[in-house]
Order: sequence, then structure tokens, then C-alpha cells
Amino acid sequence: MRAYFITATGTDIGKTYLACSLIRAWREHGLKVAAFKPVLSGFDAGHAGESDAGRLLTALDEPISPQSLDAISPWRYAAPLSPDVAAAKEGKRVDYGAVLAACRRFLRGEHDVALIEGAGGVMSPLSEDRTMLDWMADLRLPVILVAGSYLGTVSHSLTALSVLEERGVPVRLVVISETEGGSVPLAESALALTRRWAAAPVYFLPRGAPPQATGIIADTLLAG
Repeated sequence: MRAYFITATGTDIGKTYLACSLIRAWREHGLKVAAFKPVLSGFDAGHAGESDAGRLLTALDEPISPQSLDAISPWRYAAPLSPDVAAAKEGKRVDYGAVLAACRRFLRGEHDVALIEGAGGVMSPLSEDRTMLDWMADLRLPVILVAGSYLGTVSHSLTALSVLEERGVPVRLVVISETEGGSVPLAESALALTRRWAAAPVYFLPRGAPPQATGIIADTLLAG
């Protein structure tokens, strides 16, 4: 089984958009795909289908129900804040050990490809004493880093890549996801990052891209 962790340089960059596109591409190849986004903030039960968990379930062609939501995102919080703060607003706390154990159980499943999606950016707080970076370092999965195409994304991307490298987290590839209304051309962002970071391939993905665009990224991940 191949497994990857999807993270990003920040919030609302395009992690779930890419995850859903990859899931569909792999399923088109007849592969058994699984996804897990254990911690989810900003969840509105009245619009579950529009949440990250709901979108992942739709890409997997699974029904959206309380049971399926509990399976794919067991730690869900209403406030659109970092998980530690969102949990605290509900009188709860994120149990990092439980999250890590749930991920390891998920990875023992019988899948051809498995995706774990983080929340927010690389250094976003997860629990009272852990960040997304700690989580990735403990799981040791190859990482897919998603960045935007806005002004400043190269700096944010290089910072994220540097801290991942410092902690020994392997980055499989980087995807520049088109930022809606961004002022920097998508291809230019990708080229600028490629020139400064040769350790992992860099791809760019326009919003509403045809399936072939994601298919290239999906095939690259399977070939690596």
C-alpha cells in the first residue's frame, strides 16, 4: 500500500480539492482508495456535504451519514479555528495520542492508496502541545505539500519545506494550487519555486483543471 500525508503552507489553500482530485484519479484506475481527515474545524452539521469530510466522502463515492463522518473525521469542531482552540471552545481537548493511534489503525487497512489530510498549514497548532509538523514527523509518511499562487507563496513554501526537511519529513512533491483572484500567474509561482527547491518535483494545478492534469500527479505518486 502507498500512503501520503497532505499538508499545506496555510489554511484554505486547496488540500481537500487536491485530495478529492487524486482520489477520483486513482479510483478511475480501479484502485482501492481510502482517506482520513481525523481532525476537522469549522464543521457545520447542517451542511455536512460541503465540509472537507463530506467532500472526501463524495470523492470516495460513500454516503454522508453520522457513521461515515465519524469514520473519516472523528474529531470535528464547529469553530473555524485551529483544532486546539476550536476544541477548547467546546470544553474539550485534542488528545494527540489518540489522533496518532487512529492514524496508525487507518494505515493498517487493506487499501491500495491511503491519504491522511492535515488541518491548516505545516506549523498550525493541533493540540495543546503539538503542531501539524509534530504529527507528520511522528507518522513518517511521504508528504504532499500544497501551496497557493498568491504573492508571497514562494517564501511561505520555502519556509514550510525547510522546516519539514529539518524534522526529517520526506516531501514527495509540491503542488501549486491556483489561488482564486491571485495576482501571480500560476506557472510563474511554480517556476520560481522549482528554481529554489530541487529536492522535490513541483506541479501546478489550475482550479477546475481537467482530470488529466490531476492524473499526471496521481500517476507520479504511484510511480515513486
